[in-house]
Amino acid sequence: MRVLVTGLSGFTGQYVKNALETKGHQVVGLSSDLTVSRDLLKEIEQVQPQAVIHLAAIAFVGHGNANAFYEVNLIGSRNLLHALAKKAPDVKSILLVSSANVYGNRFEGVLSEEDTPDPVNDYAVSKLAMEHMARLWHDQLPLFIVRPFNYTGVGQSENFLIPKIVDHFRHKKQTIQLGNLDVYRDFSDVRSVADAYCGLIEFPPIGRTLNICSGETHSIREIIDLCIENTGHAIEVQVAPSLVRKNEVKVLKGDKSRLMEVLGSWDSINFPKTLQWMLRTNRDY
Repeated sequence: MRVLVTGLSGFTGQYVKNALETKGHQVVGLSSDLTVSRDLLKEIEQVQPQAVIHLAAIAFVGHGNANAFYEVNLIGSRNLLHALAKKAPDVKSILLVSSANVYGNRFEGVLSEEDTPDPVNDYAVSKLAMEHMARLWHDQLPLFIVRPFNYTGVGQSENFLIPKIVDHFRHKKQTIQLGNLDVYRDFSDVRSVADAYCGLIEFPPIGRTLNICSGETHSIREIIDLCIENTGHAIEVQVAPSLVRKNEVKVLKGDKSRLMEVLGSWDSINFPKTLQWMLRTNRDY
């Protein structure tokens, strides 16, 4: 298939491209600005995608411009769907990437797609708004929504927690400032996430919403210990009050049963192997 991928040059996009090409798909990146509707209409008409993976978004929660979350994640996504409805008659599968952040952090335990969203920041609100907006296009487009939980890998910005920790160990720094060490979160490998996206566009669960998650959790303390074990480097962990969230939920993980129902099988890389990969290489793959 000819697959249009928005955000192709980003962290996740490069792994998605590799997964798609490995399966023989033709990959095309979007060059237009999502916020400029007329340019999107022209480009979609030229590309004529058979499938779409919509990755492009403002994703860093600490991004300084709150308006950008809505301009790109909501309005930009609407512009894309409008262009696809008008100019892509042969599109058979549209994957929209939301986020597990829409669930918020006020509930403990395993989160399924049936849980009521409770977003607590502009990024999460913009993603939930995108999901609601997309419902307006369900009768016109073969779209479905995924909610990825935390995932990481080589090439992710050090603004994110795991790359920050890995960077400190790779450069043998003596101290690191972190928040609560005894919180457990669901972490996946970006290569596994890319494989899931590739499988889903081939057998699209149209109209559905699916978690993308490992269904396993690791604490930040465990991750630090795994890094010490892999590098032999000891590091002093300083708990910074500014990084400690009040009333932080101790355990959050995803329910992946719906994903497995759709895919049948999925190679979710064991997270300790992900850390080993990140600690030993600078390469993108």
